[in-house]
Amino acid sequence: MKYGARNKLKATVTSVNKGDIMSLVKFKVTQPGEMASVLTTESVEDLDLKPGDEIMVFIKAIHVLPVKE
Repeated sequence: MKYGARNKLKATVTSVNKGDIMSLVKFKVTQPGEMASVLTTESVEDLDLKPGDEIMVFIKAIHVLPVKE
C-alpha cells in the first residue's frame, strides 16, 4: 500500500490513552528518516543554509499518520 505522506520516521508506540471519541497515542522515534522542507529563498539566505550544516528541525503538521505494517 502506498501512503500520501512521504516524510517518514520509524517509531515505537509508548502509550495509548483511549477516550470516548479521540485517543492519544505517543511514539518514540527509533530510526530517523530523510526529510525535506520548502521555504523561501530569502529564508535560506537569512539562515545561510548549506550542505553539511547541523540544524534543528521543527515539524509542524496537521496530521501524524501512524501506519502498522
